[in-house]
Amino acid sequence: MNQPFVVPLFLPRGASDYSQPKRWMTATQSRLGAWLHRRRPVTEVIQAPAPAASMASVTSASTPSSPSSARETLTAETGVASSGTPASGEETRRARSRAVWAVVITGMALFMASLDNLVVSTALPVIREHLHAGLSGLEWTVNAYTLTFAVLLLSAAAMGERFGRRRIFVVGIATFTAASALAGLAPSIGVLVMARALQGAGGAMIMPLSLTLLSAAVPPERRNFALGIWGAIGGTAIAFGPLVGGAVTSGWSWQYIFWLNVPVGIALIPLAWWKLSESRGNRSPLDLLGVVLVSAGLFGVVYGLVQGNSHGWTSTTVVGSFILGSIALIGFAGWELRSTAPMLDIRLFRHRGFASVNVTAMLFSFGMFGAIFFLVQFLQVVQGLSPLAAGVRILPWTAMPMLLAPVVGTLSERWGGKPLVVTGLALQATGLTWLASITTPTTPYADLVAPFLICGIGMTLFFVPLASLVLGAVPRSLEGVASGVNAAFRELGGVLGIAVLGAVFSSHGSYRSAPSYVSGMTYAVYVGAAVVAVGAIAALIVPGRRRAAAEIAGVTGQLPGLSAPDRSVASVRAADGCPVEKGSGVLSPV
Repeated sequence: MNQPFVVPLFLPRGASDYSQPKRWMTATQSRLGAWLHRRRPVTEVIQAPAPAASMASVTSASTPSSPSSARETLTAETGVASSGTPASGEETRRARSRAVWAVVITGMALFMASLDNLVVSTALPVIREHLHAGLSGLEWTVNAYTLTFAVLLLSAAAMGERFGRRRIFVVGIATFTAASALAGLAPSIGVLVMARALQGAGGAMIMPLSLTLLSAAVPPERRNFALGIWGAIGGTAIAFGPLVGGAVTSGWSWQYIFWLNVPVGIALIPLAWWKLSESRGNRSPLDLLGVVLVSAGLFGVVYGLVQGNSHGWTSTTVVGSFILGSIALIGFAGWELRSTAPMLDIRLFRHRGFASVNVTAMLFSFGMFGAIFFLVQFLQVVQGLSPLAAGVRILPWTAMPMLLAPVVGTLSERWGGKPLVVTGLALQATGLTWLASITTPTTPYADLVAPFLICGIGMTLFFVPLASLVLGAVPRSLEGVASGVNAAFRELGGVLGIAVLGAVFSSHGSYRSAPSYVSGMTYAVYVGAAVVAVGAIAALIVPGRRRAAAEIAGVTGQLPGLSAPDRSVASVRAADGCPVEKGSGVLSPV
């Protein structure tokens, strides 16, 4: 009666009961490791590109940093010693153990960082009352995280290549953990915003390097499975973020949505240091000036949007913020065009495929995250639901990708990504328009389910094939750069969406009464739907498979930094109709 429930499929052979959990855990770990590390003949060492490294670091990511590191990678992945003889049983067991630990450690770190994207959404009304915050304070609570995450995502992987991937990964976990504790202790909205910014910095180091470390620990023939686990973990965190935030806020208090990260982070720091192997890539220069310019520029623009209604759109503060932000962004673009090791190679945007898919991603996040910001609060502020009840009721929208992703993935392989992305954006715009048209202070929840489902289906149709469109727009050696840029654009879209829709809300409504809130939210959601509709039009510009294949050859011809092997790979992919291999690159699920 008191025996724990364990799926019999995973019992070690010969086990007749569940009375020896330690032996069962050891045997299960061994069997999983054996499955991940089957021996195979290997003629070369393959390393996955870092998802968000600089141009120089990603171009050389496939080259081991030293002969010894190459031998270590070969031994770890194949079970064959560097001398060419089969590795001993002990070495094979160590390789299997490293693979299992890599899946566990990187998965837990990814879940912790991804969860904080939306976990705060259902706690915002409680935070507003407890810390006496206004709309701008709530906007910065969300945007401080996503803004620092987006900006530093483009440089974090490059830091890992230079200073050590494991080292920067551990630094990211420590930063995220310390920031979570600071957020839990925050006595004011200003301290909370500062803590959220530090969380974003830690998350930017965790997200790309977790993928790189995992990919390096698992052999190529099992890499798709491991990366599938990685993506599923991130998707689960995103889907259940509002639910977890609501449950914790209702059961304890809003501070615990941050405190939950602390014991997890404390446990992960020594595990990551001891169980993950250190590796480095090309020690290319860091684009520190680029980071400063883009950070200052984006902060200036977002600050002006957030403060426009309270200070006046023609006030010196707001106008000056827009001007300084614009100057910094123009300076960033000019610097990146001249830099020998740019954080973002602006020349990539000369090509229709790469530019259109990133603009589309930004417009989608603009409308979706901006609308969710107000709709989750509507369920609590206007309809009086608890944070947990609000999190449960938003699940038809946020959990839909988990249910439909396998089906959409199959359709993407058969039809290509472009028609699915266009359809998804159209459905998302339709669902948001429907919500804006029927929402009143007394609208029953049953009337909201259908548009929530449509938005969820649209989100799934957009997210699942997005990776193939992004990676199919660039040569293989630039897949890491493309993945990082697209993730950053999606995050920036969310930042701008919350800021712009917040300004629309402030112009037409307030928190003073339920009718006033609904009035402001309705206008904001209509604007979000219009922006997503523009994204659907932009998606029509994304080239199809044949056109994308031709553009890849054009990219390799115009970027002199690519080596001859890079050009040959692009030529082969173009000749084959530009297929994107599963597992050749992975976008973050945020």
